[in-house]
Amino acid sequence: MSIDTGSLERLVPDEVAQGDATGDETLRLHLERYRFAAQHARAGRLLDLACGVGYGTRLVADEADAVESALGVDLAAAAIAYARRRYARPGVEYREGDGIRFRDPDGFDTIVSLETIEHVPDPQALVDNLVSLLRPGAVLVASVPTTPSADVNPHHLHDFSAVSFRAMFTRHGLTEEAAFAQVQPYRVFRVLRRQEQRVEELRPHLLRWFLTHPGAALKRALATLRWGFTNRYLTVAFRAPGS
Repeated sequence: MSIDTGSLERLVPDEVAQGDATGDETLRLHLERYRFAAQHARAGRLLDLACGVGYGTRLVADEADAVESALGVDLAAAAIAYARRRYARPGVEYREGDGIRFRDPDGFDTIVSLETIEHVPDPQALVDNLVSLLRPGAVLVASVPTTPSADVNPHHLHDFSAVSFRAMFTRHGLTEEAAFAQVQPYRVFRVLRRQEQRVEELRPHLLRWFLTHPGAALKRALATLRWGFTNRYLTVAFRAPGS
C-alpha cells in the first residue's frame, strides 16, 4: 500500500519534489497552521483528526509542552502506516479511523482538524462529532479555505466563507479564542497548464466545466474581483464551555 506523494490531498514533507513551488508553499502554510494550534493547545490529551502522514500531530506534541499524549487519526491506512514509521514516539500514536464515526469515551483537551471539513459530504456532522469529543474548557482548532476551491479541486465538496465556517462551531456554544488568516498567491496560467506535479489533479477542462456550473463560475469571478489570484485560508481556535 503506497502513498501518492504528488496528490493534492496527501502532503508528505520528506517527498516534496525539488522545484515544486506549490508543494513548498502548501507545506509552509500547513506548518504555520499547526504551529498556531500548538500555541493554543491545552494541557492533557491531543487529538489530530485527519492527520495525514502525521507530521502535524508530532509538531504540536513536540512544541506544546503541556500536551501529555497525542493521537493522530486518519481514514487512509497507508498514511497511518507511514505516520507510525516516521513520526511516532512515546506519547504520540496513530490510529486508522473515520472522522464522523470516531469515538473516545475519555474526550480530549485539544482537538486539531485542519483542512478537513471541506472534504466530507456532511461538514456539520463532522463538526458535531468533534465538539462531542471535547472536554469542558477544551480547545478545538480547525481551518478551511475561505475562497472558492470546490470548482478547481475535485477533492473538495464544499466552499465556506469565514462567516459560514465560524457558524458551525458557535452554534454549539464554542467561543472564538484566536484566528489566523493566510493568503497564498497563485500563478493562474501556470496552474491551468499544470506545470507542477501537485496541480496535475486539478479538475480537467475547467472552463468547460464552468459552462455547466454557472453558479460556481459566478462565485469564482466575484472572489477573483475581490481577492485577485489568491487562495485564502482561515484557522480558528475555539474554546468549549467549562473550566
